[in-house]
Amino acid sequence: MTKEEKHILAKWAMNHALENGAQQASVSIANSQSSSVEVREQKIDKLEQAIQSSLSIRLFVDGKYSAHSTSRMKKEELARFIEEAIEGTRFLSEDEFRTLPEPELYYKGEGENLDLLDENFSKITPKEKIDLAFAAEKEVFGKDERLISVSCSYYDGLNERITVTSNGFEGYTANSHFGIFTSVSVDGGEARPESGWSESAIKYNKLKKEGTGKIALERALKKIGQEKIESGTMSMIVENRSMGRIFGPLINALNGSAIQQKNSFLIDKLGKKVVSDKLTLIDDPFIIGGRGSRLFDGEGLATKKRPVFNKGVLETYYIDTYYGKKLKMAPTSGGTTNLVFETSNKNLDEMVASTKKGILVTGFNGGNCNGSTGDFSYGIDGFLIENGQLTKPVSEMNITGNMLTLWSNIGEIGNDVNKNSSWLTPSVLFENVDFSGI
Repeated sequence: MTKEEKHILAKWAMNHALENGAQQASVSIANSQSSSVEVREQKIDKLEQAIQSSLSIRLFVDGKYSAHSTSRMKKEELARFIEEAIEGTRFLSEDEFRTLPEPELYYKGEGENLDLLDENFSKITPKEKIDLAFAAEKEVFGKDERLISVSCSYYDGLNERITVTSNGFEGYTANSHFGIFTSVSVDGGEARPESGWSESAIKYNKLKKEGTGKIALERALKKIGQEKIESGTMSMIVENRSMGRIFGPLINALNGSAIQQKNSFLIDKLGKKVVSDKLTLIDDPFIIGGRGSRLFDGEGLATKKRPVFNKGVLETYYIDTYYGKKLKMAPTSGGTTNLVFETSNKNLDEMVASTKKGILVTGFNGGNCNGSTGDFSYGIDGFLIENGQLTKPVSEMNITGNMLTLWSNIGEIGNDVNKNSSWLTPSVLFENVDFSGI
């Protein structure tokens, strides 16, 4: 089905819903392609490929709301599907807050090309994909006698979506991604340290195709001899790729659903200084080739570049139309795009060198954060820092504390931004963190 044919079908489905009792409707037609190959012990262990198409419809019927999806694309089948969905919706409870966005908030077109799609996606052959997975394994296999196992994967995906609404929005998005991941375990005596490394890109020719195996092996070998050390309060540097575990709760606390359901430690904090003035964070949807770049969100709301934290002051929540009405707040967007940190001029090595005593955290093992209070407890892996040097690997230790306290004790924000994610996290140094060990 061509893009034009999908657009025509989406509009027909929307109009059919309106003709059969819906006051408002939103229809999306999405299709995706994906493939993956995993190799183990110099053999293909798994090979998968999928092509999927679906139609999703959101219905607003007599003050009631429902959402439905189907893979059926023939009009005669869709007609009955939509009619039954409308009849089912009438049995639901009314919800006065469920409506489509105000039309003036929609994206109106004319945005620049954000370069999110590899037009040559379908030209990458199965052999090329398999060869990349084997090449990653070759970087590891037979390279060290302590190696126990290695698993290497190549994966890719392409997603397209057309959306139309009954109050005037029409939008199209398309994006692609490619990646390589290697996981390694080694013999560490009583323990079997593991580590992994990945590389990803929006376009195939930008994908870093070498190094995942070598880096994964090096990181696993460095973990040999891990042990607990004495409990204490000291500095903590969290490596950029591991920052998501402690950054996520801060972002989740900004969601409209968490605010409305009283499950956020940032309720009523807009315009107030809540964390260190070293934290300035911008949500920028317009980065060319950015992992989270987009001209409009899932509802069709036009995206805007906006500050999230400005020198520690909270500037915005993530509010969609539904929770905006419940909270009596103007909608912003239901989710993040590209989150960009204001960084210092120090990289990870320089931050380690400036630390008298602390722990470099390279991974988290379990734990959780209470969304209402911000209290957390996480297991960590990493390395002890003494006088600016990494002296021994550590594990089976916990960090405990409160998110607002943690983020108020920023010592340094590094410049080593992880570009493999829409959360462009650098390594961050936190002061006065409580570690539990021996």
